[in-house]
Amino acid sequence: MTRRLAGRGAVVTGASRGLGRAIALALAAEGAAVAVAGRTEQVWDDRLPGTIGETVADIEAAGGRAIAVRADLTERDDVARLVTQARDALGPITILVNNAAFTAPGRPPVPGAQPHAKPARPTDGKRGWPGFLSIPLAAYRRHFEISVFAAYELMQLACPDMIAAGGGWVVNITSVASRLPGDGPYPDRIGGVLPGYGGAKAALEHLTQCAAFDLAGHNIAVNALAPSKPILTPGLAYYAREFADTAPADEFARAAVELALVDAAVVTGRTVGHREVLDGSFRPFQREQ
Repeated sequence: MTRRLAGRGAVVTGASRGLGRAIALALAAEGAAVAVAGRTEQVWDDRLPGTIGETVADIEAAGGRAIAVRADLTERDDVARLVTQARDALGPITILVNNAAFTAPGRPPVPGAQPHAKPARPTDGKRGWPGFLSIPLAAYRRHFEISVFAAYELMQLACPDMIAAGGGWVVNITSVASRLPGDGPYPDRIGGVLPGYGGAKAALEHLTQCAAFDLAGHNIAVNALAPSKPILTPGLAYYAREFADTAPADEFARAAVELALVDAAVVTGRTVGHREVLDGSFRPFQREQ
């Protein structure tokens, strides 16, 4: 690696497994000091391996620098503590990756709590997939609490560091789910709808543009990165069907690194597929002559 990110402090949310873990490893391999944030300190389901401590251990074993920060992004105190703890340990935060998201199966069980009741209504789309009428408002709201509201506050808390440093990079992880199921009618319904997950990602993409617009004068690039192909992370594999054509998580992570290196005067406010980043095929902004 070229250590192009040496001297930078980074925060990656949802970094105990999957895309967040891969991004944290990739940033550290390029020299960034990484705060590995997440809720998982112990594996609670064998189908969802990985903890924030294990991610840090892997970074340190490779010669990198990282700290684990246990944070529940639905708790405002945890959000503030995450930034403070990362800054105190690693220095100013100039890279923020908002990767954490809420999807099935959701949160680890609380000791002593009763399991949630199954949906009272039948599923829509594929078998076992909760239909729109079966998803309670509380579950719908939680998608936004983690993917949008926490990302909003983390940007507000971290961007003063970036302004003081003369620049910074925010990478918001999004999904093609933000554009599904698309326009109707729907004569052949395959799969299920994701009103919470997809809706939150659509809101995150709009937030990306708004933040990029307001921060343009501070040399801060704010972009959203989406998988160009499905990436069979543990979280996706937990509840999704098998995909014939997928991309590896480390390939996606390399694209996240590239978005942490772009010139904010050229690439900001963008939602772009990871392979478009890697092959340079996305069109950069060009000022009119």
